[in-house]
Amino acid sequence: HSRRSMTHMYCLLNLSFIVIFCICFFLVYSEELPTYKSMPKGQAVPKVERAEFNGNPDSLFFNDGKRRIDFVLVYEDESKSASEKKGSVMRRRQRRREFFEGSLMNMGVELEATQSVVDEKLVYVKVHMPFEVLCTYAEVLHIKLPIQPNDLAPQSSAYNCFTHHFYPSEDVIAKEADFFTAPFQKDQLKCFWVKDREQFFTPAMRSRMAYYILSRAPYDVKGNVKKFGFNKLLDGGVYKAAYPLHDCRFNVKSKEPDCPNERFLLYNEWAHPKSFYKMQPLDLIRKYFGEKIGMYFAWLGFYTVMLTLAAAVGLGCFIYGYTTRETSTWSKEVCDPRIGGEIVMCPQCDEICPYWRLNTTCESSKRLCIFDNYGTLVFAIFMSVWVTLFLEFWKRYQAELEHDWDTVEFLQQEEQLRPEYEAKCIYERVNPVTQETEKVPYTACGKCMRVSCGIGTVLFWVLLIIASVVGVIVYRLAMFITFSSKLRSELNNRKELEPFKEYVTPQMATSITASIISFIIIMILNSVYEKVAIWITDFELPRTKTEYENSLTLKMFLFQFVNYYSSCFYIAFFKGKVVGYPGQPVYWLGSLRNEECDPGGCLTELTTQLSIIMTGKAVWNNIQEVLLPWVKNLMFRHCTQVGSEKVIPRWEQDYRLQPIGKLGLFYEYLEMVIQFGFVTLFVASFPLAPLLALFNNLCEIRVDAWKITTQFRRVVPEKAQDIGAWQPILQGVAILAVATNAAIIAFTSDMIPRLVYYWAFSVSPYSDGSDHTMTGYINSSLSVFNIADFKKAIRPSEEITPYRDFRHPPSHPNQYDFSIYHWHVIAAKLAFMIVVEHIVYFTKFMLSYMIPDVPEALKEQIKRERYLTQVILHETNIKHFKELMKPIYGLDNYDEEDIGMLMTLVIHCLIG
Repeated sequence: HSRRSMTHMYCLLNLSFIVIFCICFFLVYSEELPTYKSMPKGQAVPKVERAEFNGNPDSLFFNDGKRRIDFVLVYEDESKSASEKKGSVMRRRQRRREFFEGSLMNMGVELEATQSVVDEKLVYVKVHMPFEVLCTYAEVLHIKLPIQPNDLAPQSSAYNCFTHHFYPSEDVIAKEADFFTAPFQKDQLKCFWVKDREQFFTPAMRSRMAYYILSRAPYDVKGNVKKFGFNKLLDGGVYKAAYPLHDCRFNVKSKEPDCPNERFLLYNEWAHPKSFYKMQPLDLIRKYFGEKIGMYFAWLGFYTVMLTLAAAVGLGCFIYGYTTRETSTWSKEVCDPRIGGEIVMCPQCDEICPYWRLNTTCESSKRLCIFDNYGTLVFAIFMSVWVTLFLEFWKRYQAELEHDWDTVEFLQQEEQLRPEYEAKCIYERVNPVTQETEKVPYTACGKCMRVSCGIGTVLFWVLLIIASVVGVIVYRLAMFITFSSKLRSELNNRKELEPFKEYVTPQMATSITASIISFIIIMILNSVYEKVAIWITDFELPRTKTEYENSLTLKMFLFQFVNYYSSCFYIAFFKGKVVGYPGQPVYWLGSLRNEECDPGGCLTELTTQLSIIMTGKAVWNNIQEVLLPWVKNLMFRHCTQVGSEKVIPRWEQDYRLQPIGKLGLFYEYLEMVIQFGFVTLFVASFPLAPLLALFNNLCEIRVDAWKITTQFRRVVPEKAQDIGAWQPILQGVAILAVATNAAIIAFTSDMIPRLVYYWAFSVSPYSDGSDHTMTGYINSSLSVFNIADFKKAIRPSEEITPYRDFRHPPSHPNQYDFSIYHWHVIAAKLAFMIVVEHIVYFTKFMLSYMIPDVPEALKEQIKRERYLTQVILHETNIKHFKELMKPIYGLDNYDEEDIGMLMTLVIHCLIG
């Protein structure tokens, strides 16, 4: 017993020395990380190895066929360039490039340069990351890697049970093996599932680590100031391009025996139009393009699937309105020659506008019946519930993707500082968490100044948009007078335009032209503001890439929200609300009479505005996203044609493709979120919006897939835990949608005045009838004006009376003041809005509370996998330690439990 105790003490002492040595080694190792370290002074810059193209167009390796190409840099050889630029500029570029490449080789990265087959001035520098370098930076980036196959039964969701029949066959796209994973540690390599060192790190991981090194390698040193990062070299023209390689051509399989041909599979099973009915192979998308792009397509696909329900209900609402438009009592009264034909309405502008008969708006009133009916009210409430279900079920689906793609703890473990942030860290502060001194790029006052500058700039641009909206309103006021005086006469004088007489009104013509002008202004302001928003966000210096993207997203969306929706908010809630009455109209700028709604109502104009903006935006985006890259690639291939006998290597084929934009997926998300706003914010005026969005999204998925697979260079794979700042933006839009739809039904449509008439004013004491009816509603909604009260300056040339409003007649003691009907309607509108809002918000709250963000079964599985991962790592460490110590201390007779207790004692002693 005493001998065993002595042995324990002896082992404990030696183990303490071993652990202390390991800790010291880790500290030295972390300090000696080569990132940012330039070459020692006086050391000659190593030259990049040159190699001729070996004639294999499908090769993804150096000429030796063993070292894999992880990244490609392209530059123009100054000695062969015919450029007239100053020699000093060319020499500076060459010096910086050679220093940069020397720094990369000093970090252990291997380079090989090959001259272009097509253009002898171009040189392609191929980058290879050896296994030791990959291990180093896998630990720096906390990349999770497999330690053992996962034998737990996967959890199947209801969503997957419904959609798995539409997935590509597993014989074509094999299901990925599932593993227990853990953040990589170089000194615990034996704990990980390393069957093949060359296949241990996937191409996406290798490219991501290569990008990390390239963005931090120095290219110039002046005193204590180091300049680093290949992004600045790209901006300065030192390099023309930098990108990882596609694994093959999109329409032809690679002839390399070990090539997985993932790009070919993605094109055939995902991006090709013939696969429009198939579900997306999200695991393969994530594996090839990274989690960020995979998360975008997962969200877009889920949104599209959820839209099918909303589109079906919206289509049913539209069909109901279309079939009942002829049977509507108030619409029949407008069209009846004995009612609407006998009512002569007051002019809608001064002097030049004529009187008009109410039945001239017959078609407008029928169109209004399609959208302004009780079905629309039901649909608006349904959409408020639908958007809550969509967001809650998406959170659950997103949680499943986070688990499947190993991004549950991404932000806490793997998020790295931006190199632009690190480059300007010159001030010191005490970290509030670690209480240690750290470098930051600005003081508290400097950060406040930067944020204030950003907020001020955004507010200025928002005010600029509002000014443009006011300009469009002034245009509407001025053009309405022109259309009122000339349009009717043109339609009456020209027989070929006779069929359009009933459909084309001055209000409709003004609304359509103003919508087109508004759309053009939106597009122009978008292109300018993008550069301003990027500049502001760069100036703010966010700490991480996620913080940068979230900051830029909020700025851009605030601008786009005002830009796209301002005209719709104006038509829905401001137009025709403050117009006065015929004797005392309200004027803008002293001379322009405030415009009234179309005789059919402002709801019809809002529908027109929505349809024009949604359709125009979809067409414009497709031109930008599809046609422009395709034309650019076509022109580039035409300008760089070579003989058919020449074989073009893989890296040169990819150089001919278009580079992905600096904002990446930002505009893809923005396009869909703006569409989401149209679908939810104003759906009470346009029930077909979800159907149009569904058709657009079915095309959008395949268009985006085709574009990213065939027309663009391979993007650098990036990690992402969720859809970022777009999630709270969607939630904010969903909350606002309840208020806007309730306000549209209450204040923009005629539903509440009709209900007030039906339940209150169609019976005693306001009417002689005893039964509730809609008969007589049109007459009750009109007020009477005495033409003798017109001012001389605005007196029209003809005579007689009614106008749309609820005011007392001229013979009343309070003539032209609001009548009791008006105050009943206002009270009903406010009551409706408050009651509906509270009911819907309560329903949304209850649904959000009842539907957990993460399924309970998934929570248990995550906990189980974490526990088993810790057990596997612990057992592997004990096994490795026992094998290591067996020949030294004779631990053959000790079981794993004893050794585990021994190691625990060592750790406790060290901590103490």
